[in-house]
Amino acid sequence: MTKFNNACYLLLLCLLCCKKPYTPPAITGNGSNLVVEGVINSGADSTIITLSRTVNVSSANTLNPVLHATVAVESDQDVSYPLTETNNGNYVSAGLNLDAGHQYRLSIKTPDNKQYQSDLVPVTPTPPIDSIGFNIVNTPLAGVQIYANAHDAANAVKYYRWDYSEAWEFHSRFHSLYTTNGTTLALRTQAQDVSTCYTNDVSSDIVLGSSAKLSQDVIYQSPIVFIASTSEKIETEYSILVHQYALTADAYNFWVSLKKNTEQLGSIFDAQPSQINGNIHCISNPSEAVIGYISVSTVASKRVFIPNSQLPAWIPTYPYTCSEPFCCFPPVCKIPGICIDTVHLGSASYEDELVDPSSGEVDDGLPPVLGDQLPGYFFVVSRECGDCTIRGSVKPPPFWK
Repeated sequence: MTKFNNACYLLLLCLLCCKKPYTPPAITGNGSNLVVEGVINSGADSTIITLSRTVNVSSANTLNPVLHATVAVESDQDVSYPLTETNNGNYVSAGLNLDAGHQYRLSIKTPDNKQYQSDLVPVTPTPPIDSIGFNIVNTPLAGVQIYANAHDAANAVKYYRWDYSEAWEFHSRFHSLYTTNGTTLALRTQAQDVSTCYTNDVSSDIVLGSSAKLSQDVIYQSPIVFIASTSEKIETEYSILVHQYALTADAYNFWVSLKKNTEQLGSIFDAQPSQINGNIHCISNPSEAVIGYISVSTVASKRVFIPNSQLPAWIPTYPYTCSEPFCCFPPVCKIPGICIDTVHLGSASYEDELVDPSSGEVDDGLPPVLGDQLPGYFFVVSRECGDCTIRGSVKPPPFWK
């Protein structure tokens, strides 16, 4: 037994001593492939193409836009529609209103004089979105599952992709009713309120649907996005604008492969990484890989609002750490081991918010009731807990109800 134990210890020691860090070539390589994102909108809406280059996994820089490129949409009749550069690698054209009887491609010339082209593809009309709805689910996680319904009366599309933008109203954990200029306190005016804000986000996941295995081209309750019951997004009111794109079979297969390679890796049961073949090529160097797939279609859109009155009485989890407020007696605020002059509250060096405790309760996060006189003491909370403008804007978006 002793010899066996000694052998085990020796083997363990060897394993520990022989461990060396390994950095795969893919992480530190010099590859910088062109990435092309966007859809050629054949209708009256704008076409937006985004150009960037890949970065190494080990790089601290995650954004690498391609600037000062020449980008145009070309038809099979050699008609060219130039796009205008805006910012951050975006190239834009107003509504093109393309003839659906022709095929189109994207042409790109980068500042290093490399020429890229996508394959000529037909126009694929996108049917309208019938409706956007939601289901309240409780398993495996409680929350809201938003879905889309659509159909193609011509029974011709079969393949769909969606993206979306979200907006929602939210509140600070505590309601700050006072401001300070560093020496005095004053009641906030309505224009100075920082308890109600609005913010937004855009989708980053790949959302696909297909009716290819059905006898009719009908999309029923295809999942768009799930929102957890604890999310701040559905605390008060939430809105989502969904965009729908019709795809060809080749385009759909590209997006399926891209989804598997970017969103469905990590466990032993997931698919193995595979090569992603798009329809964009480097004319200057055919061996150079290009990431992206250019489709030509119209875009269907629909926006819905979901007020919290249509949802269960869920309690949100705030996306920041919020300690309990401490009591402040002007001109000096005292908490164990700390003494802070009120003249510093709200200044650039100590950005805290003042909460009126005249209601006697602040833990519930509800706005206290103001008295006629300033109380003799205040509650102080960190700015994250009392000022929603650090994460949003007090001005609602133009489409807000």
